[in-house]
Amino acid sequence: MRILVGIEHPKRVHVWKNPIKKLIERGHEVKIAARDKDITLKLLNLLGFNYEIYGKNYIRLFGKAYGLIESNLKLLKIARDFDPDLFVGKGSAYMGQVSRMLSKPYICFSDTEHAKLANLLTYPFADVICTPSCFKKRINPSKHITYNGYEELAYLHPKYFKPDPSVLNDLGLSKNDKFIIMRLISWGAAHDIRSRGFSKDFLEKAIKSLEKYGHVFITSERKLNKNLEKYKIPIAPEKLHSALYYASLYFGEGGTTATESALLGTPSVHVEGILTRSGELKDVIQAQNIGVRDELVNKYRLSYTFADQYLALNKALEILDDNNAKRKQKEKLKKVLEEKIDVTAFMTDFIERYPESFYDYMSKREIEKEFKENSKI
Repeated sequence: MRILVGIEHPKRVHVWKNPIKKLIERGHEVKIAARDKDITLKLLNLLGFNYEIYGKNYIRLFGKAYGLIESNLKLLKIARDFDPDLFVGKGSAYMGQVSRMLSKPYICFSDTEHAKLANLLTYPFADVICTPSCFKKRINPSKHITYNGYEELAYLHPKYFKPDPSVLNDLGLSKNDKFIIMRLISWGAAHDIRSRGFSKDFLEKAIKSLEKYGHVFITSERKLNKNLEKYKIPIAPEKLHSALYYASLYFGEGGTTATESALLGTPSVHVEGILTRSGELKDVIQAQNIGVRDELVNKYRLSYTFADQYLALNKALEILDDNNAKRKQKEKLKKVLEEKIDVTAFMTDFIERYPESFYDYMSKREIEKEFKENSKI
């Protein structure tokens, strides 16, 4: 089978790297079409993947509209030259729209309920939409497939992820040293327009409190002011997951990084509030609307999320006060790993056997539905 995989974001490199390797090992021809965003291309190069670039990321709304046209035209050329049997990707409007132009099937993986614009531009063109079973938004049931797992487990499950201890040398630390990783994001994504995290005056106060417990490192999408520059984490971006694995605590604005930390066995405190149209911060926690984060917070107690940054800091300090916090986190993580599926195996099998995999799933769902209805009689 000839498979065209769309990769538009650094996280998607991680999500797709293991399924791509498995598909190639099984004799399939895989072409990667990538967009030049952040460190996406660098990660692909480090993994030794060949790829073709079909666009870049634009910040402003007009630029994004132009980028949609530009990227679609470039992707269309790549697809015509490669002639794929199947398009696959994660919530990619470009992949969906070009697949429809060429009358080829598109399997869309999605886990971001609040990416309303991206979903609106993508879902109508997808033949199948695969989401975690905890996904909270309603999708057309005739093409919605769910799996009992999280996308992050495709690359962070112990079966696939091995931490690199050399990251501690990069940080100038030993295994016995406590350290905290803070994450600042740009809030530039379309689904982040009304979201907010740390205020400027809060950051330095928070760091002073956290430093009493260990070293503080910041990974940031936005430019740091000169007072915070010394906290910038001195590691290669591809080692961030290893750093999160060894950290005592994750404290930050990045929701994905909060999920990754929790699944690596590191206590995770996430901050994200929602602004009203008048500019006031609502006491609403965005994570309640996102299935993956909601499960990790409320079902497994692996992560904490707050709209109020000071409440979040209090929880972070409470965790750091507990010398057994890391051990407790890893104990709770065992339940997740026992209950969730091998997501890489699911992705690989579903793609490889498509469309039979889709029909198998739909038949199974109908049988389960009929069984439940009969059980009520």
